[in-house]
Amino acid sequence: MYKRNYRNTEDAISILGFGCMRLPKINPDRPEIDEVAAQALFDYAFEHGINYFDTAFNYHQRLSEPFVGKALKKYPRDQFYLASKMPGFLVKEEKDVDEIFEKQLENCQVDYFDFYLCHAISDESFKVYDDCNIMEHLLKRRADGQIRHLGFSFHGSPEKLEELVERYDWDFVQLQLNYVDWNVQNAKRQYEILDAHGLPCIVMEPLRGGTLAVLCDEAAAVLRESEPDKSLASWGLRYAATLPNVLTVLSGMSAMDQVADNICTMENFEPLSESEMALVNKAGDIFTKTKTIPCTGCRYCMDCPSGVEIPGLFKLYNEYMLGEDKNDFVNGYKALGPEKQESQCTACDQCTEHCPQSIDVPEALKKVTALAEKLL
Repeated sequence: MYKRNYRNTEDAISILGFGCMRLPKINPDRPEIDEVAAQALFDYAFEHGINYFDTAFNYHQRLSEPFVGKALKKYPRDQFYLASKMPGFLVKEEKDVDEIFEKQLENCQVDYFDFYLCHAISDESFKVYDDCNIMEHLLKRRADGQIRHLGFSFHGSPEKLEELVERYDWDFVQLQLNYVDWNVQNAKRQYEILDAHGLPCIVMEPLRGGTLAVLCDEAAAVLRESEPDKSLASWGLRYAATLPNVLTVLSGMSAMDQVADNICTMENFEPLSESEMALVNKAGDIFTKTKTIPCTGCRYCMDCPSGVEIPGLFKLYNEYMLGEDKNDFVNGYKALGPEKQESQCTACDQCTEHCPQSIDVPEALKKVTALAEKLL
């Protein structure tokens, strides 16, 4: 597996990291992890050189960290890098910080985290870090060696990013970066800020929740015409890893074919050439005109107090916009049932507050309603 060294150290990080937010599940409608299938993915990944594993307290409704701890326990601690995150959105008072961190160490069955992040920071969400002195506690943990590298994952404006990187002594930052969001969410400027400050960039959502592994027919044709034997996903991974300040590219892999294909792409990594970069940008431009809802399926909006299956509805909508398969939309929509459809939405905006993509969820659900009325 191709690796990059963290700054000027001997820590060699695999260019492909294993994201643990979308592990295989026993039931697609439930958070419980299919541990046998997930362990097989971890074993295959580790055997093929992946040594960076990224989890979080709230992934799989708090089941990801305990599974990751069990799955990696069989391997020597000095042969993998483990990342997890402080869920500031769950901190109500200062004592919560240490309680959560200790629980995370217990969940993951480790004495320290190699990389630790303030989770899902936006323009507004850092306030709790000030109010509850979270940074004071995390900086102490770093000084004590329980955090080797401290950073944050970011979903906000370049102005806020600039403010944050100058405010504390960070070791790295995690950005949503892909060939669509390079312009759509100004990931270009965010990446440039990190580069200017000498902060390594860890990439999340290189395939935008899987949508760039599918694309619309016209965008897909641009890439397949050039490399018919390469997966669409491979283009997205290579795009992110081509940037020299990227340390690792996280992929939330949930099936063996995904793991195998991604490893095939990255184990002998080759940066995109200028002509390949032009093709990717062309495919991205076509994709942005499909007018999909920019949902990545992270499920931070869930559970909806009214029972609406928000990510499921957006997935049905986006799949129709990309492929225009009426039967798939109608069958999937009916299968959800009235109790999970957008008609139950009360526009409480709880979901919008938690969305890393800043989607106005009630407004986006109106698009689902309009499509359903058109097709049903």
